Amino acid sequence: MDARMEHLTTTEAAIAAGVSIPQINRMIDEKILPEDLYDTTPIRTFRSDACLLIAFYFETANWLTANARLETIRNARIRCSTWDEWKDCTVGDQNLTIRFSDLWKEVDGRLRSLTEARQMVVEDPEILSGTPVIQGTRVPVHDVAAQLDAGVPMERILRSYPSLNASQVELASIYAKAAPQRGRPRRLSIPGATRISVTKMRLRNTRAGA
Repeated sequence: MDARMEHLTTTEAAIAAGVSIPQINRMIDEKILPEDLYDTTPIRTFRSDACLLIAFYFETANWLTANARLETIRNARIRCSTWDEWKDCTVGDQNLTIRFSDLWKEVDGRLRSLTEARQMVVEDPEILSGTPVIQGTRVPVHDVAAQLDAGVPMERILRSYPSLNASQVELASIYAKAAPQRGRPRRLSIPGATRISVTKMRLRNTRAGA
């Protein structure tokens, strides 16, 4: 499978890069990201290699200055222009060498998951009036994702949806993050007598990562 994706939305780019949406927007608003790696008309969309460079910019913030990161991005783009070339891309000099291979694998893996999640979901007017469902079923993808993200154990979700497997449930969560449900979220219906304990620490962490 080719993990390259063009025209990723802001939300999809955030998932692929492993950063927050505000960080994604900052890359454009502060003109950090080279302009040919994204488009703003009619909405902001990004290329796959943009996600890799966004990930690099924030991953190395604690040990490289902003100028050093920008220079590395410029030098790397001279040597590496295709997605496959980025896999083994190395730039630097006698004082500092940057290898993109490990970061490439992480971003590539997230892009693959996004691609699988996209392909798994269908919208058919004949099925639940076009509600996004998992292919081959009548199971709304956002309902499954809401349960997993709320902490419902995988085993209970699979018992509630016997037509699904664990991989589909995990991909449902990725899809829902990449394509959030519009409007007011429906009240979560949790099968059985499941109880979810939400600690203050968890709430703080959730807000911080939002």
